[in-house]
Amino acid sequence: MKTKTLVLISLFVAFMAVLGFMPGIPVPVISVSITLQTLGVMLIGGVLGAKKGFTTLFVFTLLVAIGAPFLAGGRGGLSSLVGPSGGYILSWPVAAFVIGLLSNFVKPGRYQVVKYFGINVLGGIILVYAAGIMYYSMITSSPIIPVTAANLAFIPGDVIKAIVSAVLTVQLRKRLKLSNNTKMAA
Repeated sequence: MKTKTLVLISLFVAFMAVLGFMPGIPVPVISVSITLQTLGVMLIGGVLGAKKGFTTLFVFTLLVAIGAPFLAGGRGGLSSLVGPSGGYILSWPVAAFVIGLLSNFVKPGRYQVVKYFGINVLGGIILVYAAGIMYYSMITSSPIIPVTAANLAFIPGDVIKAIVSAVLTVQLRKRLKLSNNTKMAA
């Protein structure tokens, strides 16, 4: 692995940890909080691409599993991954991979922000919600329809995060001189 790759992965693991210092906003109808960390998932996938994005969030998840207090509210440890919010967190590496993979189709030019926004909605909202809802429903033995309805509380914030991430992704890819092809994943 190249030095630049290691630095980027380390930097974005730290970025996710910093986002975790922001306390979560509790949602009364579901025991999962609104956090800023899904912004990090979207940004990591869009900026680093599929392989590096997956690796970054896999390392982050491993650090959380061994007890690093990197989740919102200073949570960490295996209990965070097997509790009600575990499905959302465990989906993050896959979400970053999907976002990174779809980002390969975004070419420089017009509508980049709109394309990244759509990718963020698919990978960073729909995929994460699907995994989180199914896992939450299984862990809590709750019917899937009410759990899905409770997730509606997350949509406004996640749409804003998808927009912010799309704008930042375009700018960071330019500044870091990252191309949109899979060969950069070395």
